[in-house]
Amino acid sequence: MKRIAIKISNTFRNQMMNVNVAKTNRMKLQPAILLGLTLIFFSACTDFLTENLKGSFSTDTFYKNDKQAIQAINGVYHAIAFSNPDNVIWVFGDVASDDAVKGGNPGDQTEITYIDQFTANSTNGMISNYWRFTYEAIARANNVIANVPAVPMEDALKNRIIGEAKFIRAYSYFNLVNIFGKVPLKLFPQLTQEMINVPLSDVPGVYLQIEKDLTEAAAVLPVSYSSTDIGRVTRGAALAMLGKASLFQQKWAAAITYFKQVEDLGIYSLLPVYANNFKLAYENSSESIFEIQHLSGQNPMTGSALNQWFAPPAEGGYYFNAPTQSLVDAFERSSTGEVDPRLDASVGRDGQPWLNGDLFSAGWSPTGYLTKKHQQPLSEVSSSLKGDGDLNYIYLRYADLLLMKAEAYNETGSADLAKANLNKVRQRARASFKGTPPKDLLADITTSDQNLLRTTIQKERRVELAQEFHRYFDLTRWGKTIAEAALGTDFNYETKRYFPLPQAEVDANQTIKP
Repeated sequence: MKRIAIKISNTFRNQMMNVNVAKTNRMKLQPAILLGLTLIFFSACTDFLTENLKGSFSTDTFYKNDKQAIQAINGVYHAIAFSNPDNVIWVFGDVASDDAVKGGNPGDQTEITYIDQFTANSTNGMISNYWRFTYEAIARANNVIANVPAVPMEDALKNRIIGEAKFIRAYSYFNLVNIFGKVPLKLFPQLTQEMINVPLSDVPGVYLQIEKDLTEAAAVLPVSYSSTDIGRVTRGAALAMLGKASLFQQKWAAAITYFKQVEDLGIYSLLPVYANNFKLAYENSSESIFEIQHLSGQNPMTGSALNQWFAPPAEGGYYFNAPTQSLVDAFERSSTGEVDPRLDASVGRDGQPWLNGDLFSAGWSPTGYLTKKHQQPLSEVSSSLKGDGDLNYIYLRYADLLLMKAEAYNETGSADLAKANLNKVRQRARASFKGTPPKDLLADITTSDQNLLRTTIQKERRVELAQEFHRYFDLTRWGKTIAEAALGTDFNYETKRYFPLPQAEVDANQTIKP
């Protein structure tokens, strides 16, 4: 049944290819960047512009019917995919944390090392590229939100499309605010100097907009979709993101309320086997709450580049995002040496089965380990096409929601409810053990001590979500003591929590004061 769901969801992913390409009068962009929208400009490319912007398409020639509105929102989805190598959220989420190092050839992508060591400055290319990438998605979403209301079409579809765009805008700002802190809150099409040169908003202000977008999205998005639209944003995704945004602000009661609303929808559940979350045959499963879609073999490309970033060199990969010994040691082992099955589903380690029927070799990685998630066997993606993977990226899983709910319950003094949610995740991990698991492996947590339970939940998040690009953001939201202990002497919470704004943005945006 799961494989059928994938084939059906490919209908939506194929729709992402039906786009119009526009060119700017400032630079030539990659194919499928503007997607028939009013001209969208990267915010870093406006320093010499003194007049309102014009492009190949405008609202006079586009946004005339429901088909064009759907093309436009498909372009917004495409803007957050890992088809674009500038989508390096993994650098900030994993490499900046204690879970991974840059990996790869020592001389390749050296700017990642500066991020890992917290010495990156405002001219760092990785920082600039990710900023530009994310504001491109925001710009596309802004165009949809501004222009679709006037399109003559059925109201339910119109509202849904706008809701999808608001979700993606909120998701993009959520990433930005957790990487950079204060950021320009751009909410309108970039057509005038006033819309381009937007001052920095403080962190609470950005979260306020995130919550507004998600609340409005949740009110109009469907609980599920027909077969041709599987993969689009749902009401459950918007509610789960509201819960996550609340959790990051330590608004525990609000987070619990949103997570309960997600569960009340009655459509999410843990997959019986943990490793199946990261296999092509189980895409868009019952555990997936928000999943970024990829489809290989398209022109322009809609496949995932993660396959190539993380694969070993023998398979045409660059072996980046190499897991650390610290991460490997975080997985539980029984008194007789059996290991949490999530380890070998997450990390390739010496002598253990790899993806192609062979055994992993420690020599494939400078740390002796490689991430196993986000990669496909050669039978699905050949080494010559490694950068065009078919595997989706799951940003929000039901297991993540259970652990966030456990954390919120613990912080409000509800230890029993916290343990109930935590142990659901551990029980699934235990059930994923091949054979009969030892009694002391992944046993239920019984402590009701708030501090011990907090530490246990934090450790569980690390192993359950290993290499899924969440770790750094968890560490920093947990505060100075935890972050500095995990990230070492290179990291000072007060001065290094947020990365510097790109110099190109500071130079171009006249409202940002040096």
